[in-house]
Amino acid sequence: MSEAKAQPRRATRAVQVGGVTLGGGAPIVVQSMTNTDTADVAATVKQVAELWRAGSELVRVTVNNPESAAAVPRIREKLDMMNVPVPLVGDFHYNGDRLLAAEPACAEALAKYRINPGNVGFGKKKDTQFAAIVEKAIEFGKPVRIGVNWGSLDQALAARLMDENAARPDPWDAGRVLREALVLSAVESAEKAVEIGLPRERIVLSAKVSGVQELIAVYRDLATRSDFALHLGLTEAGMGSKGIVASAAALAVLLQEGIGDTIRISLTPEPGAPRTQEVVVAQELLQTMGLRAFTPLVTACPGCGRTTSEFFQVLAQKVQEHVRGQMPVWKLKYPGVENLSLAVMGCVVNGPGESRHADIGISLPGTGEAPSAPVFIDGQKAMTLRGEHIADEFVQVIDDYVARRYSASTPD
Repeated sequence: MSEAKAQPRRATRAVQVGGVTLGGGAPIVVQSMTNTDTADVAATVKQVAELWRAGSELVRVTVNNPESAAAVPRIREKLDMMNVPVPLVGDFHYNGDRLLAAEPACAEALAKYRINPGNVGFGKKKDTQFAAIVEKAIEFGKPVRIGVNWGSLDQALAARLMDENAARPDPWDAGRVLREALVLSAVESAEKAVEIGLPRERIVLSAKVSGVQELIAVYRDLATRSDFALHLGLTEAGMGSKGIVASAAALAVLLQEGIGDTIRISLTPEPGAPRTQEVVVAQELLQTMGLRAFTPLVTACPGCGRTTSEFFQVLAQKVQEHVRGQMPVWKLKYPGVENLSLAVMGCVVNGPGESRHADIGISLPGTGEAPSAPVFIDGQKAMTLRGEHIADEFVQVIDDYVARRYSASTPD
């Protein structure tokens, strides 16, 4: 496998998934996946709606048995009744050909099919079952993600490459052979789909692993050897800070190199944590890299011995929760508000300077400082807040600023 670094690229072909565009110069798309039993229509509808409201632009659902396939059209209908237009992607393994054939309403309701060349079928059935799913995609005008996973790699292909490698005068290490198998599985499967009749602009590729360095190496090579739209993500990122850090470490490198057209952060939810956390992380990754804007971001200092009070932390949390809570309304009323920058600082050292760099910033008093909080708007000191109601007053300043600055952008 080539070890050369990929040249920056994005897919030149635009893939249409429902009303969402992947590649072709479109913004990088955030997606997520439900963890409900798809046959449970009410639970799945609820979670899909939550993910969409959090900002997921595509939502994938498991389609693994006749009950879940039969539920998909009802899920789509209920979402439409709730005015939740997010496209649904069907995740198929082992039996997708049979489920799509038995439930044409499912095939129609889904906006995209995801298939895995490693388990779409085995032995002589592999090619016929792969072709059957592709033919359904052609029949219903749907795109397909051909998603290869390290944990479910095509064993026949892996064995073939291992044999070829053993015959080399200077054999590759096992990791390199497996990376080559991932890339070849994705690319060769895509070309088979094209031969069957699926247009190239209806194909998305992914080749997922769980290791950061392996993922970077695989996608660099995949980007140099294909021109299909690419879906990025670690296959199992992990839980909490580990999953967030691993995903950011891998995806940031690839995105910075221009590789990737859609991302998913595959976090293991902590007990009691909402599924929507992975959507927030994906958005914040893209926004902090300057690739997209989703919601006003709050800059806040980490605190030190000059900020022994927790008030600035409480205010930073309140402001962040407030703007995220307001975004469903703000994004409809105030176009461009997602670019708003806010700062909540804890003392005089960096407080005034950081606050001036933000659209709106507040510099709270540190230990031993005068009990007053200057507020800066558009780089200029606008007022000083004092007393017990600083938090509520600052939130009101933000609301007033949003209404004043962005209402002019609202179409008639």
